[in-house]
Amino acid sequence: MSNIENNNNSSNTENIHRIFKPTYAALKNKTTVFILTAILAVFGWLSYQQMPRELNPEIVIPYVMITTVYPGNSPVDIENLITRPIEKELKNLKGVKNVSSSSYQDMSLIVLEFETDVPVKQALQDAKDQVDKAKSELPDDLDNDPSVEDFDFEEFPIMSINLYGDYSLSELKRYAEKLQDELEGLSEISEADIQGIDEREIQIDVDPHMLEASNVSFQDIENAIRFENVTMGAGEMVSDDTRRSIRTQADYTNMNQIRNTIVKSENGNIVYLRDMGNVTDGFQERTTISRLDKMPVVNLSIVKKSGANVLDASDKVYQIIQKNKDSGAIPSGLNVVVTDDNTKYIRNQINNLENSIIMGMLLVMFILYLFMGPRNALFSGLAIPMSMFISFIIIKQMGYTLNFMVLFSMILALGMLVDNAIVVVENVYRLYSHGSDAMTATKKGVSEIAYPIISSTATTLAAFFPLVFWKGIMGEFMKFLPITLIIVLSSSLFVALILNPAFTSTFMKLENLHGKKNMRKLWRNAAIFAILSIPFYFMKVYWLGNLLAVVTLIIIGNHYIMRPLARAFQEHFIPRMEKSYEKTLAFALKGRKPWLFVTGTFIVLVFSIMFFMSRQSGVLFFPDVDPTSVYITMELPVGTDLDRTNKVSKQVESIVYKTLEPIWILSSLSTPLWGLVKVR
Repeated sequence: MSNIENNNNSSNTENIHRIFKPTYAALKNKTTVFILTAILAVFGWLSYQQMPRELNPEIVIPYVMITTVYPGNSPVDIENLITRPIEKELKNLKGVKNVSSSSYQDMSLIVLEFETDVPVKQALQDAKDQVDKAKSELPDDLDNDPSVEDFDFEEFPIMSINLYGDYSLSELKRYAEKLQDELEGLSEISEADIQGIDEREIQIDVDPHMLEASNVSFQDIENAIRFENVTMGAGEMVSDDTRRSIRTQADYTNMNQIRNTIVKSENGNIVYLRDMGNVTDGFQERTTISRLDKMPVVNLSIVKKSGANVLDASDKVYQIIQKNKDSGAIPSGLNVVVTDDNTKYIRNQINNLENSIIMGMLLVMFILYLFMGPRNALFSGLAIPMSMFISFIIIKQMGYTLNFMVLFSMILALGMLVDNAIVVVENVYRLYSHGSDAMTATKKGVSEIAYPIISSTATTLAAFFPLVFWKGIMGEFMKFLPITLIIVLSSSLFVALILNPAFTSTFMKLENLHGKKNMRKLWRNAAIFAILSIPFYFMKVYWLGNLLAVVTLIIIGNHYIMRPLARAFQEHFIPRMEKSYEKTLAFALKGRKPWLFVTGTFIVLVFSIMFFMSRQSGVLFFPDVDPTSVYITMELPVGTDLDRTNKVSKQVESIVYKTLEPIWILSSLSTPLWGLVKVR
């Protein structure tokens, strides 16, 4: 009786198997799954193409700057009268991580760094409220209230356009303004700021003796210019049954009109502005100087909009420059040099990462081919592009950019993407090879391992999940790693349990690496793809021609290289590897050897920890790399004139030329006390 009961229990156990309902639903609607796969592939590719490219993730750090200008005061007075009263009120702010202040001649600067979990708008408003409270303690004769602004790291220039040649500064500025108008019209560009030249200024140098002789005051000259250079409405009139507006236009259009302005008319004696002194068309007192390779330049600093594609912005900037050169808007004698182009480095880094992903995919497919054969390798390899496409759709909808961290995370997940698909396909193929039909093998095979691979993926995600809550700037930077990994691995689970079963149940066949191929059919297919590629090369559609040519090579290479290699690998290498592993395992399990292996492993672990601790390796935030540019900052004593700063910068340039062989040297002097020399 007991034997009969045992036999009944074993037979019942064989007949009972799990049912994974999502896979069953996908198999009932295979056509829908195929259409869904195509849709996900198309939208994933479009999302990938449309995602903005950046080197680093966009990290919003709540920095707030409080700037107060109080002309005519020394740094000590600025510290006592401006900086300290404001700092006193700022102590009551919540969420402030760090407060730093600097007091300069005529100006106070306070920088607030908030915690990363404080919204920028809230930080800005809180800072404004506290500054408003401090106004009562500030000097009454301040020309302007303190300026409170947030600090956006996305507003750094992505490149600089330098114009120089045998032209005056006013001509260079005119060409720069033309470029500025076109560049700021681009949807990707936020600002194109002109530097190296100051605003135009009409200068009137009055002779005091002539003022006294003509009985004219400075106020008379000011009023004469103000009331003469004016355009205003003069009412309305009705003409031809139409009401028309009348406007008097008296704006200055040339220098002679300014010189001939009447300052005073008394007893028939007319005093013109030209009689009072010299009237010249010039520029404001220099506050900035830009120089490229010892030549004075007018510089355009290009700032992209937040969230815009930096590579698209760069391409359009170069297109506008080239268009103006071709049309003659920029004369041939005018040199236009682009410096500080960060997009070249960004493009190279992103291209390297993308190439690494492609090479990783090819290597993974190659390994799958060797172990599983061509058809099963394609089933498993489907997880790589489909998981990527689904991830791109989700990441784009989350508003993330395609940056170093996202791509690096995908490279990290590349090997894990196919794990679930390999287990599914291999289990289905095992049942199929034992006599089950494709549909039954798929249903049973997926249901048997669905919950194990879900738990396996969940444990992997659990290891990365705590990194999402990493606080601080480093946490904001690193959170893209776990988020991307969670999205990619979850997508691979969806592909393995929903998409893969539809394909395996429809296209799975028994692999026969020894079977004879129809050579006539093989060469016919290869010839068709080769012939189809030729017209595309003549039409210069190279990508499509290359794709068809690659398909031709794959068809031929699969028969003459890959199939023999996979056959040799499965028939010779794998059996030898299994025998070697079997011998090693048998040796390790004899007698007391298991205890020796466990003890030895523990000793190696302890030794490794002691060795690591004894070395006391240093910790770096980022690895040291050879710089491509050198930045030389100059800060001169308070009261230094801009011309003196300019002379010092020229001396620095001479030293650099003697020491290095630079590609270019760009000097930027923005204040009399401070200058920057960039060397590349």
